[in-house]
Amino acid sequence: MLTLVKILIFLAPFWGFAQAKALDSLKLALKAAKNDTTRCTILNAMIEAENDNAVWPKYNERLKNIAEYNLKNTLPNTPLYNVFLRYAAQAYNNIGYILNEKGEILTALEYYYKSLKIQNNIHDKIGLATSLNNIGYIYNTQGNIAKALDCYDKSLRVQEEIGNKKGIANSLNNIGLVYKSQQELKKALEYYKKSLKIFQEIGGKNEIAISLNNIGQIYSEQGNKLKALECFNESMRIDEGIGNKNQIAISLNNIADIYAASGTMPKAFECFTKSLKLFEEVGNKNGIAYSLNGIGSVYFYQKKNNEALTYCSKSIILSKEIGLADRIKSAAHSLMKIYKATSDYKNALLNYELYIQMRDSISNQETKKASIKSQLKYEYEKKAAADSVLVVEEKKLSNVKFKHEQNQRYFLYGGLGLTALFGLFMFNRFRITKKQKNIIEEQKTLVEKQKHIVDEKQKEILDSIRYAKRIQQSLLPTEKFMDRVLKNNKS
Repeated sequence: MLTLVKILIFLAPFWGFAQAKALDSLKLALKAAKNDTTRCTILNAMIEAENDNAVWPKYNERLKNIAEYNLKNTLPNTPLYNVFLRYAAQAYNNIGYILNEKGEILTALEYYYKSLKIQNNIHDKIGLATSLNNIGYIYNTQGNIAKALDCYDKSLRVQEEIGNKKGIANSLNNIGLVYKSQQELKKALEYYKKSLKIFQEIGGKNEIAISLNNIGQIYSEQGNKLKALECFNESMRIDEGIGNKNQIAISLNNIADIYAASGTMPKAFECFTKSLKLFEEVGNKNGIAYSLNGIGSVYFYQKKNNEALTYCSKSIILSKEIGLADRIKSAAHSLMKIYKATSDYKNALLNYELYIQMRDSISNQETKKASIKSQLKYEYEKKAAADSVLVVEEKKLSNVKFKHEQNQRYFLYGGLGLTALFGLFMFNRFRITKKQKNIIEEQKTLVEKQKHIVDEKQKEILDSIRYAKRIQQSLLPTEKFMDRVLKNNKS
């Protein structure tokens, strides 16, 4: 796994150069574009190619404006109208992502649903799956596990239906996030690894970095800190290569957690401070709240309770503002420890109760059952679908086999029939031949009898002739007698 990642890190500068060239080409193409459909296509490509969160939202705003303008000036229910609807849905989905990164969760959810509605109407399955994934992510951060899993489940089904590998990997990653929130670490790691494998196949650098971060978090919670640190560092190097400040900050926070857990507080403080600065640059309120709480925790470990209280209080205020249950839970837990250490038991108890409330909203037995039930349902239906396909194939095979056997029987019966007919024919010929032979034998016998009769008659005639001849000869004088008579007469 890490060998491929090292190759990606080595190639990152070349990709960055190629990406910059691609963006320059797209900018030139945008200037030369003759119509709004072409402009929308180019802007969409520029959004995908640009990693700077401070830049690509400007392209997205322009995409939204062009799409909305054309929707007002194009006849509904026409192919062109649907084209601009699709671009508008993409723009709304991107706005939802921007708002979510800034921690404006509820507004982000509104835009995601706005995008989802359009995608449903125009049957844009790729966009539909993406929006469902994004909505599921927000529900997960809010602790609404049942709704999150429902969205991820629907998204994964659509992605598999259309064969979108990147979408499948995203859905698998997000399902892993849900299992992590339920502390089902083995199951979470399984989904993260499946997701990473697909991203490595399709070459998604940013996604590989995110997957490595997620896998590192599981290793960390399992107590394998060295392996976790290796994943975080690899992830951060990839993000530095593509200039993704937000993801660099996330990796820094994860690395800071490892140092904090091992008691290396100066290193932890350094990483949290760097991550806070980057999150503030990109406007990620979720990340800012995490970093603030991390810095407050380091101060608390160093027994600097005033500084700890300042940072953790900022964290919980921001966490409540953006409505993230997990961030509220972490900040409340930190404040509970600080107030307890300073003997402010009233506030310690209030924050403990808030911590319990948030913890239970994220991971209680009901949501855990919903998680397991939903996944088991998905896996059962997937297996049932595979089994039904197998049954159909086996039925087809059985039908082919039956037909083949039936044809063999027909050939056998036909052969036996022909043999029987040939036997009857030969038997009949034998009878006729025998009959003819008998007739010939009878005729031969008759001929022989007749011949015998003829021979007998002929013999009788010959015998009569011989007998008559002898009589005749006995009556006629011999030649000698005649000679003597003649001689005597002459004398």
